[in-house]
Amino acid sequence: MIGRYLALAAGVCLFAALFAAGSKTGDSSSGEQWVLRQSANANAVQRPNTVQAADSDWYSGTHTLSRDYDGHFYANANVNGRTIRMMVDTGASVIALTGTDARAAGLYWDQSEVRPIGRGASGDVYGVVRSLDVVDIGGFTKHNVRAIVVPEGLDTSLLGQSYLGQIASVEIQGNQLRLSGG
Repeated sequence: MIGRYLALAAGVCLFAALFAAGSKTGDSSSGEQWVLRQSANANAVQRPNTVQAADSDWYSGTHTLSRDYDGHFYANANVNGRTIRMMVDTGASVIALTGTDARAAGLYWDQSEVRPIGRGASGDVYGVVRSLDVVDIGGFTKHNVRAIVVPEGLDTSLLGQSYLGQIASVEIQGNQLRLSGG
C-alpha cells in the first residue's frame, strides 16, 4: 500500500515539475526565494517577507497537526467549501485529489480530458489539471491553488507544495507539523 502511494507521489512530483516548468520561466523577477532552514530539531521551508496577495497572509498564528498512527500527517482541509482529509506530502509539488474528493469539492471533468500526467513505479499516472478556488487549513486560506485530479488509483488526497509553499513556515518537530504565518 505504501509502495502505491510512493509510486503515485513520484508521478505527481514528475508531473508537477513539468507543469511548473511550462508555467514559470525560471525568472526570479518576483523577488521570491526559498530558503531551507535547518536546526538540530527541525527542518523548515520558509518564505522571506515579500508582498503577497490579500488573503490570510495577515494571519500570524500557527496550526499544528499531530502525526497519525501510520506515521503520516493528515489535515482536514476546506476545499471549495467541503472538508477533505488529505495526507501531507511535502515531496508532492501540487495537491492531488482523488476523483471522489474532487467531485465533493465541485470539480468535474470529461473522461476525454484525462491524460498521462506523470510516471510512477507501476506505470503512467492519469489525471486532469485543475485550480482550486479556495483551500483553508486552520485559518490559512489560499486562493487559486494548483491541483491535479487523479480519477482512479489514488486512495487518499495529497496536500502538496502548491498549498504548503504559500505558508510562511512549515516545520516538523518530532510528532508535530506546524504551519506558521507571518
